Amino acid sequence: MADILIIDDHDSMREGLEIHLRRRGHRTHAASGGRAGLDLLQESPMDLVITDLKMAKVDGMQVLREVKQAAPETEVLVITGYGTIETAVEAMKLGAADFITKPFSSEEFGVKVDRLVADRAEKAALRKENLALRVENAQLKEEGTGQVRYGEIVGESAAMQEVFRWIERVARSDSTVMVYGESGTGKELVARAVHAGSRRRDRPFVRVNCGALAEGLLDSELFGHEKGAFTGAERKRRGRFELADSGTLFLDEIATITHATQVRLLRVLQERELERVGGEETIPVDVRIVAATNTPAEELLEGEFREDLFYRLHVVPIQLPPLRSRIDDVPLLVSHFLEKLRARTGSPVREVGASALDALMSYDWPGNVRELENAVERALVLADCEILQADDLPPLGENGRAVPMPQSRTPAPGDTFPDGGMDLNRAMEGLEERLLRQALDQAGGVKAEAARLLGLKPSALYYKLEKYGIEA
Repeated sequence: MADILIIDDHDSMREGLEIHLRRRGHRTHAASGGRAGLDLLQESPMDLVITDLKMAKVDGMQVLREVKQAAPETEVLVITGYGTIETAVEAMKLGAADFITKPFSSEEFGVKVDRLVADRAEKAALRKENLALRVENAQLKEEGTGQVRYGEIVGESAAMQEVFRWIERVARSDSTVMVYGESGTGKELVARAVHAGSRRRDRPFVRVNCGALAEGLLDSELFGHEKGAFTGAERKRRGRFELADSGTLFLDEIATITHATQVRLLRVLQERELERVGGEETIPVDVRIVAATNTPAEELLEGEFREDLFYRLHVVPIQLPPLRSRIDDVPLLVSHFLEKLRARTGSPVREVGASALDALMSYDWPGNVRELENAVERALVLADCEILQADDLPPLGENGRAVPMPQSRTPAPGDTFPDGGMDLNRAMEGLEERLLRQALDQAGGVKAEAARLLGLKPSALYYKLEKYGIEA
C-alpha cells in the first residue's frame, strides 16, 4: 500500500484513476491542478505523484521540477498524450521515474504504478541500511587511529589495517574496485564500506550474485528486459544497473559470468549506457562498480575471462586475507559476534573463556570469518552457561585442526563392519563431498552449472560448499 497523489485537470480521468488505484489497495489523494497538487504535497508526504503533462497554469513539467526539488525521494509518473513523447523523454531526464501515453489500459497503468511503488520501497530500504553504515563509520573515525572496526569489518592485525586504509582511500573516488579473497572473508562488507564512505552514500547500494543465476537470467537481472523479450517476460523490468543509478552496484562472483555477458558488461562500463534485453532504447546509467571474486587475478587472466574487461574492473584491487593468516584477530571477532548474536539467539553466554579461545585460535578456518561466525552462533544456541568453554563449542576437528573427510567406498557383498561399527553419517558425507568436487570439475568451476548437474538449487549448493570448505 502506498500514498499516491493524482494531479489532473480532467475530472473523469482523475476520478477513474483514483477508483482503479484504490481497488489495488493504495491510498489516493487528488488535485485538479498543478498548484493545488503541490500545495497538497507540502502538507502530506507522498510515495508517488501521478501528474498529467498538459495542464493550465502550472503544467506537469513544473510539477515535476518542484516535486524533485522538495521531495527527491518521491517518484513521479507522467501522463502524456500522443505526439508529446519528446516532452515525456525530457521529463525522464528531469527525474520522472516513468511515463505512460494516452490512451492506456487500466492494467498497463496498474502494473506501472505497482512497479514504481516496489522500486521506491527497495530504494528506501537501501538508503536506511547505507545511513546506518555511514553513522557507524563516522563514529569509528572519531575514535582515532588504529581502529579495530570499519563498518561490519573487524580486525586489528596489520593486514586488516592495510585493508581499512585502502577502503578509506578508494571510497573518496569513483574508481572501480575489485575485491579479491577466499569465500567467507567478507568481500561484500568491503563493498558496503566503500559505498558508505563515498559521495554516493545516500544513493542505492545494489548487490548481484553473478554465480547464482544462469546466463539468460543474469542478463535480465543486470540489464533489465522489455515486455515479450522472452517466454515469461510479461512486463518491462528495470535491471540492477538502472536500480543502482547514481549509486553503487556490487557484482559478486564476477568470475562466473559467461563470455556473452562479459561483452555486454564491458560495453556498459565503457559507454555508461545499456539496452534492456529485447529492447532498442539506449539508457544512460551512472553507476560505481565494486566487483568481487575468490579467483586470484593471475588465474582470471589465464582463464576465459576477457582481458579488456579484467583491466576495466581491476582499477583498484583490494586483497582480503584469509582468517588463518590473521589468527590473532579471532578473539576480537569472537567478541564482535558474541555482541551481535547474543540477543538474536537468546543465549545466556556473556563471556568466552580461555579454553574456548584457545580452541578457536588453533583451528585453520577453511571457511574463514563466515565459518567462525557460524561456529559462534551454534555455540550460543546450544550453550546454557554464562562463560563459554571449549566443551561448549561445536566440533572443530582433531586437536582443533581441520580433519579431511575419510575416503569411503560402496560395501561389497560379504563385507563385515570393522570393530566398533561404521559411521554411516560420515561415510555419506564423504560421498557427498566427492560428488560436489566432481560436479565442480565437470562444470569448470561454474557453480550454477554444478548445481544443475547435481539437481540442486544454487543456494543449496553454496551451503554444501561452505559446509565442506570447498572453494571454486
